[in-house]
Amino acid sequence: MVQLGRRFGTGPASLAEIAADEDLPRAYLEQLVMSLRDAGLVTSTRGAHGGYELAREPGSVRMGEVLRALEGPIAPMICATDDPEHAVVCDRSSRCTVNVLWVRVRDAVTGALDGMTLADLVPVLSTPEPLPTTTMTGAMTSS
Repeated sequence: MVQLGRRFGTGPASLAEIAADEDLPRAYLEQLVMSLRDAGLVTSTRGAHGGYELAREPGSVRMGEVLRALEGPIAPMICATDDPEHAVVCDRSSRCTVNVLWVRVRDAVTGALDGMTLADLVPVLSTPEPLPTTTMTGAMTSS
């Protein structure tokens, strides 16, 4: 996603390019990009100049969205998931003494991830500062 964020607005990037840049297997990226596409975070273009690109600008893509698309609900323990199916999985929730701890951990992690966007991870390409200009206001003399 950071690679796509860096390339935002320049057209689709091929998975081969991204795999080479990140030193990752292309097959692994193919698996990831399917989940990201299903979540509406990336779009794909077929053809010779095809590839993948962000569906939205990097500043509007929350990192929590990315993690949820790739990993599912954010929860340190099954009892802290906000998934409604949880009641079926764990029947101890109503009497669990540490559930409140796991819920707070989940909320802290979720808050950190949702408080950060892809733009926060994409390095800003700085332009070199212009060199200061000096003017000579007098002539040099030697004695």
